[in-house]
Amino acid sequence: MGADSNSFYELRLKTGKSLEEISEILGVSDRTVRRWENGDTEPKKMVMEFLNNMAQANIKKKYKHCKPFFRFIDLFAGIGGIRIPFEEIGGDCVFTSEWNKFSQKTYAANFGEVPDGDITKIAAKDIPEHDVLLAGFPCQAFSQAGLKQGFLDTRGTMFFEIQRILAHHRPKAFVLENVKQLQGHNKGQTLNTILDILQGNYDQNIPDDIPMSEESRESLSVNLNYWVDFKVLRAADFGVPQNRERVFIVGINKDYYPDADFEQIFQWPSSSNIDTSLGNILFDNKEVDDKYTISDRLWSGHQRRKREHKIKGNGFGYSLFNTDSPYANTISARYYKDGSEILIDQSDLGKNPRKLTPRECARLQGFPEDFIIDCVSDAQAYRQFGNSVAVPVVRAVAQSLTSALKNAETVDIAA
Repeated sequence: MGADSNSFYELRLKTGKSLEEISEILGVSDRTVRRWENGDTEPKKMVMEFLNNMAQANIKKKYKHCKPFFRFIDLFAGIGGIRIPFEEIGGDCVFTSEWNKFSQKTYAANFGEVPDGDITKIAAKDIPEHDVLLAGFPCQAFSQAGLKQGFLDTRGTMFFEIQRILAHHRPKAFVLENVKQLQGHNKGQTLNTILDILQGNYDQNIPDDIPMSEESRESLSVNLNYWVDFKVLRAADFGVPQNRERVFIVGINKDYYPDADFEQIFQWPSSSNIDTSLGNILFDNKEVDDKYTISDRLWSGHQRRKREHKIKGNGFGYSLFNTDSPYANTISARYYKDGSEILIDQSDLGKNPRKLTPRECARLQGFPEDFIIDCVSDAQAYRQFGNSVAVPVVRAVAQSLTSALKNAETVDIAA
């Protein structure tokens, strides 16, 4: 076994993953990994870097919290934006689910573990016990871009996967996140259905044509008993230079805290009153690779479409920002296509506007500067950050929730 292959083998052991698990996350055959370990062929440098990142993340995880304050699960995890703040305040992530293989790769590089796949194929009994359930469940079915099909879209029925896990495990609390449009979908009936189910006030009569797993449909006969509240929170109110609005739904199990009045105990986080500036997250245009500058053809197309929309009397079209802009538009998963929602002005250099770099996208969502993003292509990174959360907003919600739980424990002890 050669030096390079030995390094590969040692790194693979440090990740805590089997040969088969590593081959799956790398998207190669078991035979290829065996050949790397036996010294028959040499892995590429990027493979070794990815494995090293994963190994380091696994080592950090082992020593992070000797005695965690609470255990949580991370569903529809994406790249872990919701997980980060809950670990910061003392949580231990005991289970993760994310089906997208590219998101799994980024998650593994940063947290040292490969998420489980399709949650619809994982029985509730196979998920570890936990205190808090976290889920940024798929929003495309409720979003403007997704035509707001709601429960008629299989992505919209992922809520029922959350419901069945809550029904089985009855964790102390949960935090759910979705697009702002969920609030008005189907004239508010969709959100009201979700809230009623979580509170145990729904008659559980979900039409048969709504697609969901058998376990999910059976679990609807179980009444939950959560105090529930929701609020739309804006990223720019929490120090993030992005006009991103998302619905957060918080629930606390009243069976655990029968004497606590969460209408009084739980307080939604208020604005941080931090002035935001897009310039704080941007590289100097002179330092940015020319590959992020849009082509003459694309720039011409953007300008033409904007003129056409203006004639029609609407404000659709590209949006141009600079270092003096207080914040940018919401970045979406389609940003990789043409970057039209957030273009950065480069007229000072005599160039066409440019797209954000992946690192700037990470900053725009409030991810830490050491968050690893180069284990996937730029296109995949754009998708991932567009689908992710503004980390500082989740951090504020996490602090509000844990504060409420601590206060509730005090109330129950006194009672």
